[in-house]
Amino acid sequence: MRIFGRQGYGLGIHAVVAAPAVAVGLVLVAAVPASANVALTRVSADPYSNATSQHRSEVEPDTFTFGSTIVSAFQVGRIANGGGANIGFATSTDSGASWTTGFLPNITTVAGGTFAAVSDASVAFDARHNVWLISSLPINANGSAAGVVTSRSTDGGLSWGNPITTTTGSVDKNWITCDNTAASPFFGTCYTEYDMTSSGNAIRLRASADGGLTWGPARASGDAASGLGGQPVVRPNGTVIMPYLAGNGQIRSFRSIDGGATWRSSVLVTTPTSHVPAGGIRADEPLPSAEVDAAGTVYLVFQDCRFRTGCPANDIVLSRSTSETTWAAPVRVPIDPTTSTADHFVPGIGVDRGTAGSTARIGLTYYFYPTANCTAVTCQLSVGYVSSTNGGASWSPATQIAGPMTVSWLPNTTQGRMFGDYISTSVLPGGPAYPVVAVANAPTGGVLDQAMYVPSGGLPVTGGTARAGAGRAAAAGPEQAVTLHTAR
Repeated sequence: MRIFGRQGYGLGIHAVVAAPAVAVGLVLVAAVPASANVALTRVSADPYSNATSQHRSEVEPDTFTFGSTIVSAFQVGRIANGGGANIGFATSTDSGASWTTGFLPNITTVAGGTFAAVSDASVAFDARHNVWLISSLPINANGSAAGVVTSRSTDGGLSWGNPITTTTGSVDKNWITCDNTAASPFFGTCYTEYDMTSSGNAIRLRASADGGLTWGPARASGDAASGLGGQPVVRPNGTVIMPYLAGNGQIRSFRSIDGGATWRSSVLVTTPTSHVPAGGIRADEPLPSAEVDAAGTVYLVFQDCRFRTGCPANDIVLSRSTSETTWAAPVRVPIDPTTSTADHFVPGIGVDRGTAGSTARIGLTYYFYPTANCTAVTCQLSVGYVSSTNGGASWSPATQIAGPMTVSWLPNTTQGRMFGDYISTSVLPGGPAYPVVAVANAPTGGVLDQAMYVPSGGLPVTGGTARAGAGRAAAAGPEQAVTLHTAR
């Protein structure tokens, strides 16, 4: 294991801004209405001019909240064959009233580092060591992944230090989480997950007990699990649950009960049946999004067409686990009727971690097409949101956050037009939900206009009367096999 000491702290480019006006570098951007329902505030914009990127674009946000602080991280200046010019961040320390925005230092060449690109930002907070962490995946000039690095902030997510190497080698889809329950035997332990593309997407996890300064050895599950898109979460008792999309198309999970020293064999969550969205966008894999509540119930959402006869479009479906080793049958989130023409995909779930069970407060954000049967020219991409105040038993009416957007407004990749392989929602304690989402406007003069936005003032978690899981799974038609690909 390569050990790094405490790194000197350097500031990324950043500015403190208050909604509704947002300062990004030297550019002021007002809150703008993205639909009839929600006003959005832009919290970041691509400032770079390197020739390898598609400017101006920002994609694939993750968020995390602790107390009144919200931190988001995302790719900036998307590069077609993988990653972006840098990782951006947007931080609010006052429950979303104002935002500090900037870019991580010393990872890529545009910000004093040595790597050509960087991808797959994931955010966590370590309450024991009072440090914010952003995990990301640096990429070499030849397009190969160079491992995983961790950037640290000890001032509430406002400035970030030099990257610390977590692992090296050809890896993909990293994710980071920390044990923040003071009564847990592993309080202050953080976990980074990734899959090794050079070894058939074999999943590995490393643990840190010092706020991300050093990382322990790579550990595999008891059955040598492989797959993509793992999102570990920590229960209040210290058990880590690690759901992921397996190479055989199943969604599975495994756990550690000893602080990451060992990992048990995986168990089946479900086998999703996923409709491939039209229009040539990058949203074909049913990657799971995971959260945990105060009682340790794990909530897992993903796109799935099992409730629609013939699999013409996806719903967002939800599975829960309270036992660590078994999962309830997935239920459909009732965004609209199964007879609708809409296609829903790439969900990001958030849970108020001070609530639990039948009173758990949930916010769920997702992208969608109002009409699934569309083309790259006619598809209308939008962002939607629903909420629940009873652990997902029933849901609010859907709210359109942003859109419609035309597919050609998004940056291109080797796997399709991109807003993100994953998105994220965070719910403030007792307060609103804050998704940070990539929203595109029409390009001007051949220059893209895709940036990170938040709903001004957040989104209410109100719940509603639309019941989840009504009816049985429909005959889905020919099964669509899931093929895992390198997702950088």
